[in-house]
Amino acid sequence: MSNRPPSPEVIELMGEVAEVMLADLDALVAEMSAAEVELSPVLGVDASAIADTSASNHAGARQLLSLFIRRDTNWTLRTASFELPHEMLDVAHTVARRGLDLDVIFQSYRYAQNVAWRHFMAHATRIAPPGPVLMELLHVSSERLFDYIDYALTKVIAATQREREEMLGGALARRAEAIRLVLDDAPIHSDRASERLGYQLSRWHTALVLWSGPGGEAQGALESAATALARAVGARPPLTHSVGTSALWAWLGSDAEPDLAALREPADKIAPNIRVAVGSTLRGIAGFRRSHDQALTVQRLLAENLDGPSVGLYRDLEVTALATADISRATEFVQSTLGNLAEDNPGAERLRETLRVFLDEADNAPRTATRLHTHRNTVLQRVARATELLGFPPADRRLALGLALELAQHLGPRVLAPNQ
Repeated sequence: MSNRPPSPEVIELMGEVAEVMLADLDALVAEMSAAEVELSPVLGVDASAIADTSASNHAGARQLLSLFIRRDTNWTLRTASFELPHEMLDVAHTVARRGLDLDVIFQSYRYAQNVAWRHFMAHATRIAPPGPVLMELLHVSSERLFDYIDYALTKVIAATQREREEMLGGALARRAEAIRLVLDDAPIHSDRASERLGYQLSRWHTALVLWSGPGGEAQGALESAATALARAVGARPPLTHSVGTSALWAWLGSDAEPDLAALREPADKIAPNIRVAVGSTLRGIAGFRRSHDQALTVQRLLAENLDGPSVGLYRDLEVTALATADISRATEFVQSTLGNLAEDNPGAERLRETLRVFLDEADNAPRTATRLHTHRNTVLQRVARATELLGFPPADRRLALGLALELAQHLGPRVLAPNQ
């Protein structure tokens, strides 16, 4: 291939392919993120890490495809004059705070690049006529794709190194390292770890995972929320560990088991766009780890249900967590048990919630009405309608029905049937 500029026909075709890919961007990003997590499972260790990876891929793919769509012939000048989206640079914070190797960034970008290139070639061979034009299109496109990824890698790795330099030698770095050692069950004595953390590991621990969407709350807001929740249950100021731009791990230390019921209604304690997953209260260094694992499990349950509760407690969701180990089977169970009541629409949701509370209150309509802030007759009418949609009396399959309703409440669209 010569060094002459690409032909106008190739520039036009490149823009057409990019427009097709941009129209199906979510599917492309999902495949890119899945490939990265498969290569480096640490990127999928919790919902916040997955969200950061997905947000970075989404922003990067959108920017690259938008550059193609501009049909710009002068690629060198273009790459020298744009800035990466903040979501891509935010990954530097995540990688540095989680103590990940830079090789994770390099390899994951290359895997994502390969996925994007396969999609591009598939569309290009369908849109462009076979022969020299197609060959030129693939050559020019691959050069520009590789240029972009190289440029992005340079910027992200540099940002990660700057982040690490800020942490090196400081108390933050020592605390982050001690937390990783404890969570990894490394051979570190509890007293030594407590000294490095400035947090007594022999006490009772309630782990929290706090997060907001990408580009959401700053770390200061998450820290303030963790402190407010600690006060709400009478615990000491929390031990906190930032694991991304929009995620925070925290532990509430206490001399006795706190009453976690105070965390269920946090509207007056935290910002409305912050969500919190809460582990059980457990004792000692093993309890520190176990409670954190439970909080991560709750986060995975809540993260994809944007309409779900802002706070989830493991003790309330333990059965749900067990039942969703296989999400496809859980979906089949919910839809086969609830029938027409499993539709994903506001009317069915209102009936499901009324029936769920009704069963929880031992079929007591007045107590159900009090909890739902409605009238007793309204409760009975909704229960009757829900029974009609189910096709069987709730008492006939009380246990299965209760579980299906809990799964529907906490997982939402993930297990519900699309609205007809």
